Amino acid sequence: TACELDGAPARDFFTALNDIIVQMVYVIMKTAPYGVFALIAAVIADFGPGILLNLLKYSAVVLLGLAIHLFVIYGSVLKIFTKMSVTSFFRGFRPAQVVGFCTSSSNATLPVSMECATQNLGVPEHICSFTLPLGATINMDGTALLQGVATAFLAQIYGIDLGFTQQLTVVLTATLASIGTAGIPGAGIVMLAIVLDSVGVPLQGIGIILGV
Repeated sequence: TACELDGAPARDFFTALNDIIVQMVYVIMKTAPYGVFALIAAVIADFGPGILLNLLKYSAVVLLGLAIHLFVIYGSVLKIFTKMSVTSFFRGFRPAQVVGFCTSSSNATLPVSMECATQNLGVPEHICSFTLPLGATINMDGTALLQGVATAFLAQIYGIDLGFTQQLTVVLTATLASIGTAGIPGAGIVMLAIVLDSVGVPLQGIGIILGV
């Protein structure tokens, strides 16, 4: 029909654009391991092989903090304020967790999160259509936690003693920085510069944890 013919060029354009973006992502994924290797090699050259053990401890602390926040904090909120079991919640939200883990982006996960909330958890659409986009923008607890741990880790690497006031500054700055962080992969590392600068930790320390 005439409408189909009129829409064909636009459809072909966006199809081609999608193919280009997919190919770009494919190339990035193929070259990313070499980039990470180069980052880690540079860190080892500067700090010696012992830094790998420190990076392992840093990663373990971040993962432990995220696990506590996920299961203890969120689990307690579910128990106290809702009648839904923790198991049912995580089972219903599993698709969104998988997409979030794979994309490292709260914005990219948003459509799946809304689908899980409405279809699996029974949340009314008019509620989740407001709360989930808002949460994907300002409720970045994991980013704040990572920035706090990263700042303490880098301060130890550079031999900087963080007093109580500076630790409080890290908490407040990391919280505010996480609110302003975009929901895209790697944005938290960029905002980490603000947190490091607030307590005088060298910004080049970001290169140490960037490979992780």
